[in-house]
Amino acid sequence: MAARLRGMLVAAFAAATVLGAADRQPFTFTLAGDAIITRKLSIYQEPEFTRLIDLVRGADAAFTNLEMLFHDYEFYPMHESGGTWMRAEPALLKDLVWAGFDLVSRANNHAGDYGVGAMRLTTKYVRDAGLVQAGVGDSLREAREAGFFDSPKGRVALISTASTFPDHARASDTRGDMPARPGLNPLRYTTTSVVTRERLDALRSVARELGLSPSNGDRLTLWGRRFVVGDPPGVRTEPLKADVDAMARVVSSATKMADYVVVSIHSHENGRDRTMPADFLVAVAHAMVDAGADIFVGHGPHVVRGIEIYKGKPILYSVGDFMFENETLQRFPAEAYEAIGLGRDAEIGDFNETRSDGDRKGFDADPEIWESFVATLRWNGKQLTELRLHPISLGFGQPMSQRGRPILADAPLAKHILDNVIARSQPFHTRIAVEENVGRVVLDAGGSK
Repeated sequence: MAARLRGMLVAAFAAATVLGAADRQPFTFTLAGDAIITRKLSIYQEPEFTRLIDLVRGADAAFTNLEMLFHDYEFYPMHESGGTWMRAEPALLKDLVWAGFDLVSRANNHAGDYGVGAMRLTTKYVRDAGLVQAGVGDSLREAREAGFFDSPKGRVALISTASTFPDHARASDTRGDMPARPGLNPLRYTTTSVVTRERLDALRSVARELGLSPSNGDRLTLWGRRFVVGDPPGVRTEPLKADVDAMARVVSSATKMADYVVVSIHSHENGRDRTMPADFLVAVAHAMVDAGADIFVGHGPHVVRGIEIYKGKPILYSVGDFMFENETLQRFPAEAYEAIGLGRDAEIGDFNETRSDGDRKGFDADPEIWESFVATLRWNGKQLTELRLHPISLGFGQPMSQRGRPILADAPLAKHILDNVIARSQPFHTRIAVEENVGRVVLDAGGSK
């Protein structure tokens, strides 16, 4: 009896040891930024492109922000878009799958460009393509839900939110007496302008001259903005506690159901300039890691930002763009033409040329918009062991018909992109080494700085 019991204990210990080793097997992620896709990917074969696609395909899980709606114009454009009315052929989702992507975030400023119907139809097309998605839904609770991707090496949960969006695209709760509003998962924040006493008094005088009745004291709300006396002057942002707490509960729940939890945020807001995240974004990133997130990835400002390792977990404040094909959209609503002074006889080519003034202004004249990176991460169990940054070019200066598609950057451009990421990571005390045109975040043995 004793021998039999001893044998059972030995077998149980051996099984536990094997399971522990399995838990520690390497797991790899690829993280890419905004995917604004309007043209096929799968037709290209140059080495700089195919090597990039191999990076995506080679990961156990690959993510991108899907900043596009897919439909056949069954729905009218909303009166307010996220900046451009995004729409592409549903068949292009096959190209994202071909490229190796598994998970896509849907909460971004274009989720509501064509209303609820287009949002729902996009959800169907994305699901039918086999991609895991998160960030939109028929209610706020559904929009906040995690999506789950199963791989042979582990299960990944994705939670998607956005701080930048037209308000009509925001999902709502219901008390049960009327339907919830479909939309995206919002991360709201408050903004306070800190000014000197003299500036506040001057603002109060202007308000009185306009017939308003401003309050007295060290605070003033004027034209929907909050001002307070303080030093140094500047802008402070704070996330809305209710949104952070609700998302933290979703993250905590997801840790019980998945091996890795990824939180994605689409955020255009910035700190002192566009290269720095807003204060509220840093607070949200830390809160999500505190709740159990393994990766926090940002996108939206169309430029790369810094990287932070917080409690051993990577926070990428912006990975920039992966695809930026917003100049080969098929149609724009009449209001878009009118806004730039074009009449009913103008065509889409005229619209693009006028909007950019022949590549002399806007995105087309800004090289940094077309410079980005793809991140590859390697985990051993729950320990981050590698984080590499692969610089990519989206073709600044190329013809409108060609630019916007990613390829691995050549050596001079790769150095320039990595120098930017290195400089923007310094405020977070993150060190990045460069090896053969690839950045490597320097981690200690415990997976942190």
